Amino acid sequence: MKKLCATALMIVWGFCAMGAEKSQTIVYINGTKYYLHIVQSGETLYALSKLYNVDKNLIIKYNPSAANGLKTAESIKIPVPASQASRLSEKKLRKTFDTHFVADDETLYSIARLYEISIKTIMEDNPELDPTRLRPGQKLLIRKKKKGKEDEAATQAQWEAYRDDLNTVKCDSVNYHIVRKGDTFYSLAKNSGITQEELSRLNNGLQAADLKVGAMIRLPDTETDPRNEQSEQQPQADTTIRREIPRVEFHSLRSTEKLKVALLLPISVNAEKQNSNYIEFYKGFLMGLDSVKHQHRKSVEVTLYNTGRNAETIETILQKPEFEGTRLIIGPVYESELYPVIRYAERKEIPVVSPLAHIEALKSDALFQMAPAIRYKYEKVADLVGEGKQVTLIYSNGGTDQEFEKEMLALLGDKPYRRFQYKYAHPSMQAANAHSQADLTPLLENKEDNTFIIMSNNEIDVDRILAALASADTNLKARGNTAPRFKVLGNVRWNRYNNLDKATFFKNRVVFISTYHAKRDAEVVCNFDKAYLQAFGELPSLFSYRGYDAAKTFCPAMYNDIEYDMEDRRYTPLQTTYLFKQEEDDENHVNKNWTRVNYNDNFTITIE
Repeated sequence: MKKLCATALMIVWGFCAMGAEKSQTIVYINGTKYYLHIVQSGETLYALSKLYNVDKNLIIKYNPSAANGLKTAESIKIPVPASQASRLSEKKLRKTFDTHFVADDETLYSIARLYEISIKTIMEDNPELDPTRLRPGQKLLIRKKKKGKEDEAATQAQWEAYRDDLNTVKCDSVNYHIVRKGDTFYSLAKNSGITQEELSRLNNGLQAADLKVGAMIRLPDTETDPRNEQSEQQPQADTTIRREIPRVEFHSLRSTEKLKVALLLPISVNAEKQNSNYIEFYKGFLMGLDSVKHQHRKSVEVTLYNTGRNAETIETILQKPEFEGTRLIIGPVYESELYPVIRYAERKEIPVVSPLAHIEALKSDALFQMAPAIRYKYEKVADLVGEGKQVTLIYSNGGTDQEFEKEMLALLGDKPYRRFQYKYAHPSMQAANAHSQADLTPLLENKEDNTFIIMSNNEIDVDRILAALASADTNLKARGNTAPRFKVLGNVRWNRYNNLDKATFFKNRVVFISTYHAKRDAEVVCNFDKAYLQAFGELPSLFSYRGYDAAKTFCPAMYNDIEYDMEDRRYTPLQTTYLFKQEEDDENHVNKNWTRVNYNDNFTITIE
């Protein structure tokens, strides 16, 4: 249905005009309907006026430069005669079409997705429709036989193609932009170098409240707006001022295009022994690519570059001839190495993925962070300290994990809680002392929904407290008491301890918040392990899983979701889910999804 016209470098519907063939691309500009024609070698104004049945002076009126002659590969606009925009008969209308009335918050893109119908079809069946100016209550015809025939990727490609068609015609110094998640009236105006009032005037009185994701709006053309030339000539008064972060507009690949990926990892530093962690990440990434090639039938080429944790090395990599054409960058691993890569990515408008690090200072619209943002860490366990919960913080003499304590106190805020000081005593001593601080039975002798948070940073104390809670629970139930209701909000650092009795996790219904989860007895992880073992002769590590996730999440997205910044879409390559979000106060696209791991008393694990 779509071909790439090499001379015009744009996607068009139908076929590229050759010789005396009429263009099939029709656009609306300022409320007027035009054919968008790509001038072919040898074509004249006279020939075009006959082909399109319009006066040649009318062509010159809308394309003043044509008065000096036509240029091959030039885009010109030719008005569509009113007689060619006739309505269908009432009989065919009733038999062939459903009727849709445009709602306040709808765009042509959202309507096309609602019916799973192509944008091209809607435009053909509604010849007076201006795709960029839908009016609430406007009546549209939806062809019945075409409903349910178009997938999201094709719809996005058509909507982007229509925008590209508009932008090939430099008219009134504007460019057309599709509103994305995270765009605001303020940010669009600021990044365009105009006021919000000017942005409103440029879009026929559009207001901030009317801005819709998927809508096509007009912005100043940064290449032709003289204000931009002036601003570039003015030196910065203070180089320490926070840089202006450019808006990056990603473009998805066509389904037949090859994706070129650069993987930037510190495989070795100063020619020393290779870092096994990043070798395993690379192997996992290759496993992900293999799945992408077979499952999604995409052509992907990956090149591994050793950064050596050296800024000069990274600069050299970016200047390599073979790096040209890269459309996706994974890495570097450390934030200190990211700056030159980000600058390169912003110029090329391609995404950079930080696969492991929490980015603290660097901000960029090109940057995706796979590690979940700290500010979202405890959203999924808010219910454990919410209304109706009896929260008890358990301390020990062995020391306090001060970082964890700080996080828990922030989570609690002004909610009530109790403190309990645990002090280990030998079982024989506990029997002699009814009020021993090692006996946790009193904490469970209530009818409340209890949440226990163990603040100790001592492995032995943590193990003893978990065992004491499990023992108290067993004893109370053995005496015929109502089974205590409680859970333990665990510290993820416990997973580093080698000598904890993991059975107590289940007995105490421990809940963890984790950046990553891959349980080896899960079917999807087990299948990956088998394939990895067959490919490399060893079991995968956590780094292998994360490499796989990076490939499976971002490589397919380059053909579809990247166009809309992957916002609010869930990706679950293995067991960990990623949900990217760009907040108002943060340019980076950051994963907001932490994994909640629940150890259940029936010795199963569930994740949220």
